[in-house]
Amino acid sequence: MSDSPPASDPPPASDSPPASDPTAHHVGVTVSDLDRAIEFYTDTFGLDVVAEFSVGGEAFAEAVDVDGASAAFAHLDADGAIVELVEYDPRGEPKPDPELNRPGAIHLGLSVDDVEAFYADLDEEVTTLSPPRTTSSGTTILFVVDPDGNPIEVLDA
Repeated sequence: MSDSPPASDPPPASDSPPASDPTAHHVGVTVSDLDRAIEFYTDTFGLDVVAEFSVGGEAFAEAVDVDGASAAFAHLDADGAIVELVEYDPRGEPKPDPELNRPGAIHLGLSVDDVEAFYADLDEEVTTLSPPRTTSSGTTILFVVDPDGNPIEVLDA
């Protein structure tokens, strides 16, 4: 028998303080044509372009794990949140049609004052996955896709 005190179990991970206090900074959306994407997001949602810039070089290519990568960016203001549009060079292969139930799928969510009115005012060229629907929680939602097939959930504010 040992005279040492019993070993204590480490605290559960949820009891451990985080290494930092993360906050949401932006949502990045990869696009094939930055100008076309800017036009879509500004015309369809009324978002404002607050910055445009380009990044390249070895450190960037290593950070994004794409050989020789450079990218053009546009930051759009969505009522204080940033939607970051990114056009990479070289460009990767397009994704298949969005399947929202596919693990790994990501979508952007934007709230509007009235989903039904937003839907009625949509340009006929904007692709929707269905008309607005009211969920069991009482929230009205609509999914549209941008010109590159990225899904966007539109919901009542």
